[in-house]
Amino acid sequence: MRGEFKVPLGKLVRVETEVDDAAGPPGRLTGTRVSGDFFLEPDEALEAMSAALDGMPADASKAQLAEAVRGALDGATAVGFDADAVAVAARRALGHATAWEDHEFQVIRTPAVSPLLNVALDQVLTEELGAGRRAPTLRFWEWDESAVIIGSFQSLRNEVDADGAARHGARVIRRISGGGAMFMEPGNTISYSLYVPGSLVDGLSFERSYAFLDDWVIGALHGLGIDASYVPLNDIASPAGKIAGAAQKRLAGGAVLHHATMAYDMDADKMTDVLRIGREKLSDKGTRSANKRVDPLRSQTGLSRAEVIDALEASFRARYRTVPGEITPDEWALAQALVESKFGTPEWTARVP
Repeated sequence: MRGEFKVPLGKLVRVETEVDDAAGPPGRLTGTRVSGDFFLEPDEALEAMSAALDGMPADASKAQLAEAVRGALDGATAVGFDADAVAVAARRALGHATAWEDHEFQVIRTPAVSPLLNVALDQVLTEELGAGRRAPTLRFWEWDESAVIIGSFQSLRNEVDADGAARHGARVIRRISGGGAMFMEPGNTISYSLYVPGSLVDGLSFERSYAFLDDWVIGALHGLGIDASYVPLNDIASPAGKIAGAAQKRLAGGAVLHHATMAYDMDADKMTDVLRIGREKLSDKGTRSANKRVDPLRSQTGLSRAEVIDALEASFRARYRTVPGEITPDEWALAQALVESKFGTPEWTARVP
């Protein structure tokens, strides 16, 4: 059995092992071999890692496996990987965790709908995946009106200038994931959502899972000539500044929502008029004068927004197994019902006043 894990911004780790059932369930790892394109000194540490995994229970947790490997690496110099990465690869070898290539992804380009319906779709599609009624999916958003979308745990009055939002016709909406607020006008950002099984991020910390699920985007931006990189905890940036911010929600059913918003061509004056925190962020960057724009994707690629989305989609399809997808009538209906019962209500929007 073989499992592999490519460390975001790091190296590939591979674990090959077998399970000896002689001692009864759940069985024990045997004949384990760790390898990869990482750097490690001294050489003996490689054998020590393999030996540390041998004899571990086949149902050992990521934390237990990592602790065993960590002991084997004590005093060694490991570059491009760590004990956690070896544990994830081992879990994949044992079938407890999955890799990108284990899944076929639907790719969906939804029509322009209200931002409210978009955030409701995020909950519905994640729940449908968790219930086994939907395959893993990548969805690109389109929306037909301006909005301020705030994180699940943000204070409404501290984040949003209500008068500014009203002046610019921006509806205030609260999503189910954490993270910060974003100001969205039709055509000024690129937003996408990934709906993946929890097995894909099995054993990954929240921080590492952000980098892992954003790795394809970094590659796509590199293909567009942008020197993009992951910036912990949840940002994508280039030397010219921040490009995108991501957020996650892990539901009880085991499904994970990971979505990101990328700045294509934003009006910084409007943004700071609407978002209170935006004034602080932009003041740090010296963006105070009128008519300033936040446009890393437009200015750094010279491409239209549609061309950038096409390139992102093509990059994802080139990396992973994909098929065209669509939102089912039942999913649209469930999302609309959530707009009426939850996302469109003042009780939800102001749940953190």
